[in-house]
Amino acid sequence: MDGMAGHKSSLSWATNISVVVLVLLWLIPTIGLFVSSFRERDQISASGWWEAPFAVEITARGRTATEATPEGDLFVVTGNIYDDPEAGSFFPNGGGEIVAFGTRGVDPSEFEAGTVADLGDGETLVINPDGSYEYRTPEEPGSRGQRVYFAAASPPAFTLDNYRNVLTADNMDRAFINTLTVTIPATIIPILIAAFAAYALAWMDFPGRGLLIAIVVGLLVVPLQLALVPMLNLHNAIGVGQSFLGIWFAHTAFGMPLAVYLLRNYMVGLPRDIIESAKVDGATDFELFLRIILPLSFPALAAFSIFQFLWTWNDLLVAKVFLPSDDASKVMTVKIADDLLGSRGGDWGILATAAFVSIAVPLVVFFAMQRFLVRGLLAGSVK
Repeated sequence: MDGMAGHKSSLSWATNISVVVLVLLWLIPTIGLFVSSFRERDQISASGWWEAPFAVEITARGRTATEATPEGDLFVVTGNIYDDPEAGSFFPNGGGEIVAFGTRGVDPSEFEAGTVADLGDGETLVINPDGSYEYRTPEEPGSRGQRVYFAAASPPAFTLDNYRNVLTADNMDRAFINTLTVTIPATIIPILIAAFAAYALAWMDFPGRGLLIAIVVGLLVVPLQLALVPMLNLHNAIGVGQSFLGIWFAHTAFGMPLAVYLLRNYMVGLPRDIIESAKVDGATDFELFLRIILPLSFPALAAFSIFQFLWTWNDLLVAKVFLPSDDASKVMTVKIADDLLGSRGGDWGILATAAFVSIAVPLVVFFAMQRFLVRGLLAGSVK
């Protein structure tokens, strides 16, 4: 009875759970990247993005003051560790309660806050939870002060500085324009060429058509890395090596097998009666393609556009090979990899922001055209 029309399948719950799981698997990393893009580097290193609304414990360092007050045979230095510029730099929004302190980097939480630590040679140090300290030493502290490490709670903080640093980075606006310059033609050109080829393979009879279809399917499994060097040599020979024209040709060649395969499968499933009626009425192949096939094939065209746009926008390897290495020709992926990753390899806030900025446009494109994606992917699966 479950298979009869009008009866709901008993396994619908499994389908719903699977869909929810898949959505979460895609959504959670994006949310995490978005939250991390507003956090500071130290807080990202100290806790996961899901702990962003809560205070985190951060290990910092600083030095005591250098002005000492004689007291018997000792010199006493007092103050607040948060007044030290180095220690304060770890807590731009103000530090919280100090839980532990130490004088060695290998053990920054050696002593509990509020306890008097014996440093040897008659020296003692105590740091209270509010940051106030008292350092006693038999000798004058000198001009640098005692090195102090401590662990303190840092209140949750969100900042737009990461976005300011990324968006105002040197030539980042130029890299954004270059990415559009590469992506838009590299998406349109394969669609135009593949649409004609798909129509010929679907509705035109000519010798070798089956062999061409087999070659197109075979090219889907060929790694593009195998063609990088031969194609670059060919581009250099014809004078388009490492240029925008060259990378358009490269992306067109690499995207052509999927485009032809996807569009051909869709076109071959279109109603034959419509096409035969148009031919009886005297329509030429070009008129048939332009006025009937293209409008009916819009879901498949949109599905491939999504794939090609996302792949071209996020591409790094092809851009590194087929574009000049000068700063004026870099796309966003190359700019992020060479400049931000190279100079800010440990600044996770900057990297998360750069990654989210780079995926913002693809997300807009995907959500704007995702309703055509499933229809295009299922092309030819049902007759």
